[in-house]
Amino acid sequence: MAEVEPPEGLSARKLVLETGKFNVITAYSGQEALRLFEKFPTSDAVILHTSLRDLPCDEIVNKIREIRNDVTIIVLMAAHGHYCEGAKYHVNSHEPQELLNLLQDAFGDPRTNAA
Repeated sequence: MAEVEPPEGLSARKLVLETGKFNVITAYSGQEALRLFEKFPTSDAVILHTSLRDLPCDEIVNKIREIRNDVTIIVLMAAHGHYCEGAKYHVNSHEPQELLNLLQDAFGDPRTNAA
């Protein structure tokens, strides 16, 4: 069984993305993530970690797709993590620079695109 990611991991990842000038909204559970996505359905991407325990990752992806089918979904996973059907990308959860590079490739670099 995979370990649940501590809140510090989420905070560190958020800091990396915000340093890259991405706007980030965080949730500590699958239910909270779904509530936030319902409030902010025009988000460019949803980043999920496979360690969320309240809902299976596949279920979260399916519910997000019901709200907005075209949103980019990125799943962070440990070395032996679970793949989520319907996610566009799967990234090693321990490589924050890989995640930042993926977002910059997909959406541009906000540091250079800012007016």
